[in-house]
Amino acid sequence: MIQNKINFQEIFTLQNIIIYFIVINLFGFFIMWLDKRKAKRGAWRIPEKTLFIITALGGGIGTIAGMYTFRHKTQKIQFVIGFPFITILEIVTIIYFILK
Repeated sequence: MIQNKINFQEIFTLQNIIIYFIVINLFGFFIMWLDKRKAKRGAWRIPEKTLFIITALGGGIGTIAGMYTFRHKTQKIQFVIGFPFITILEIVTIIYFILK
């Protein structure tokens, strides 16, 4: 009989977690650039909810960097406060679980 056990310790290694955060933040930066580009051209836009989801999935540093690099969504208070709030909350949560 074949046993299909998933070993989460092999999946969630420090290296894989670091790679994930690098990729999600690069994606967040890219998505802010893409949305700004679409805004300039008057094209279909990326939903604001999607931008917040990417931030909540760990891409806060990338989305914030993209927001200010491309001067995109900087006039909307929900982004100026929301992105950093989510990011700080995630960092505090990670530090809590590391020190626990």
